[in-house]
Amino acid sequence: MLTPTDTVPLSGPLDAATLRRAALPLTVTVDEEARARVARGRRLFHALRHGPGGADRRIYGADTGFGALVGYAGRTDDADQCDNTLAHLGAGQGPDLAPEIVRAALLLRTRSLAQGLSGVSAEVVDRLAAMFATTFAPAVPRYGSVGASGDLIPLAYAVQALRGRGHAYLYGDRMPAGEALTAAGLRPLALDGRDALALVNGTSVTTAATALALDAVRAAHRSLTALSCLLTDLLGCDTGFLDADLLRAYGHPGAVDVGGRMRRTLAGGTPSGTRPLQEPYSIRCAPQLLGAAEDALRHVDGVVAADLGGVSDNPLFFPVPGTGPGTDGAGEGKVVHGGNFFGQPAAFAADLLASVTAQLGNLAERQLDLLVDPARNGGLPPMLATEPGAQHGLQGVQLATTAFVAEIRRAATPAGMQSLPTNLHNQDVVPFGTQAALRAHDTAELLGLLCGSLALGLRQAAHVGARRPTAPRCRALLDALAEAIPPVDPDRPLDSDVRVAARLLVRYARP
Repeated sequence: MLTPTDTVPLSGPLDAATLRRAALPLTVTVDEEARARVARGRRLFHALRHGPGGADRRIYGADTGFGALVGYAGRTDDADQCDNTLAHLGAGQGPDLAPEIVRAALLLRTRSLAQGLSGVSAEVVDRLAAMFATTFAPAVPRYGSVGASGDLIPLAYAVQALRGRGHAYLYGDRMPAGEALTAAGLRPLALDGRDALALVNGTSVTTAATALALDAVRAAHRSLTALSCLLTDLLGCDTGFLDADLLRAYGHPGAVDVGGRMRRTLAGGTPSGTRPLQEPYSIRCAPQLLGAAEDALRHVDGVVAADLGGVSDNPLFFPVPGTGPGTDGAGEGKVVHGGNFFGQPAAFAADLLASVTAQLGNLAERQLDLLVDPARNGGLPPMLATEPGAQHGLQGVQLATTAFVAEIRRAATPAGMQSLPTNLHNQDVVPFGTQAALRAHDTAELLGLLCGSLALGLRQAAHVGARRPTAPRCRALLDALAEAIPPVDPDRPLDSDVRVAARLLVRYARP
């Protein structure tokens, strides 16, 4: 049995690192401040629904149909209204999402509900928090969300599993959800219509997948910055392309910062004096490319931070009087119907993230191609083979990197502007943020493998005749790679070596 090792308070902010840790058991705490917020929101929901004027006040999802059928009455029994919310959303298809994405999404959903603006019961927040102390993860199909009214279909599968319906994972094994709940020591969730709608009417899957993808691309960016330095040192390149005055004149803060990082990594190094006056762009323009990526990632940082700290739901209940447009004042507060479940910010951010991933992948692949080419690698053997012909060195790895880059490029087509009307034109514009986010998550994994492939090439280059790095930090990185990965001599399958290198880089490149 796994014991929770981290504690996450629901009143504090979430970040990508916390979402990543949600893959394993966590202690999620509901403090008194959060309990007070949730209780206040629940009282307000009941006051608006059942208090003075409640009979004439419409609250979406509490006593109405859903989506395009909002003009029709819902079911009168609260438990039936919960079923009415969830049953029709069981239309997803495809392979299951990775359990770590689902658990991250549910942690984000729990935090949003704990802000007290959704009118849910305290029981919902408590029971969700309890789930994170286990390995329970709902089985959620990948396809079905347009990210417009939140991630309705994937979140509905997650909620149904928490009710004991459908399937779930426990300790990595897929089984009927009821069995998984019992084995985990959890009780099925009991919900009314407001609870059920609040659980599905948010962009938590989209935001979680974008945040996890951003975290992975950030790690790859740091890795590729370090690997570019190691390549520069192994080949003996002149480092004038990193000159501080040169990069300040360029005018872009990301390039200035990346250039500074690369100069620190290469500090103490000595050029060989045998390289051309100007290196290929995959070396000479690395600070400009990596710097532009840094500037773009900073924008994505801001979008993800806003989504992680915001409340994504409809309607919302505010404990203040109000008579403004679109509100319904009611003594101690108001219910507001709007579009805070619309995942356009994350869609644009994930599309940008995919574009950054594609260009970083291009850089890694081109640097490896340079390294295996005897016409450009300073006279090292072709494919870095110890005995070319009798051995083939990095030839298979280089072929695979070409396939990885092609796959990333194919997936980098923007999703956030490919709107299709649906739901009887109730959702007449949609952001497709879920598709953008999941694709960004997929391509981030491939980018990590591209970095691992380049790292393996650099380690092999040292084995077949490249000079010993002269910069201490570059030398330390090469030594770490050499300790983890034996030289390719003779040939062997290298798939696991690429993954080992990729994992090592993530640890090495942590800020």
